[in-house]
Amino acid sequence: MSTARHVAIIMDGNGRWAKKRHLPRAEGHRRGVEAVRRIARAARAMGLEALTLYAFSTENWRRSEDEIAALMSLMKRFILSDLDEFAANNVKLRIIGDYKAFPADITKLIEDALARTADNDGTTLAVALNYGSRDEIARAAAKAAAKGAVTAEAIEAELDTAGMPPLDLLIRTSGEVRLSNFLLWQAAYAEMWFTDVLWPDFTTEHLAEALASFGTRERRYGGR
Repeated sequence: MSTARHVAIIMDGNGRWAKKRHLPRAEGHRRGVEAVRRIARAARAMGLEALTLYAFSTENWRRSEDEIAALMSLMKRFILSDLDEFAANNVKLRIIGDYKAFPADITKLIEDALARTADNDGTTLAVALNYGSRDEIARAAAKAAAKGAVTAEAIEAELDTAGMPPLDLLIRTSGEVRLSNFLLWQAAYAEMWFTDVLWPDFTTEHLAEALASFGTRERRYGGR
């Protein structure tokens, strides 16, 4: 039976969750943050070495100014309210993507959180912010080329996830069945698990179900 070390989640469906309930999209995002909290806690309790969450893509800048402002406000509140818990529970925060494109106050909060949890060696919580996998691969290839031969190993060493366990399981909520420019390199041999559940409704039981499904799969990595 396979045991997942590294799980990634495309947290989709906040807007649809709100629309179904005739609520503002911002309320869907707020409830999505609550789901992040419970799943991050569950990942630690379940012994995952790493959990990577797709929080803000490079394409999300196309959303309305009001929605982006609401997302930024939630991001600040999440860091301020949850950092003590991360620190107390040996969670190591990691950011993938170009978070320095965010406003200076958010960038400062992120860097403070990274510094405060840098020495923790429990579960790594990696949050994808201003992240796009094609951009990540292009940046990694350029760094590899500057150092010498461009090989798969050289590129992998320069990815934003370098040093993390290989991706075992990628989950997407909301019924969509695509990767949306998320961890394209890392997902080469990852298992996939899709659910119709909207992200704000995703529970620890859903995570356990996904991990149980992963445990039944035979991973051949291209072999027979």
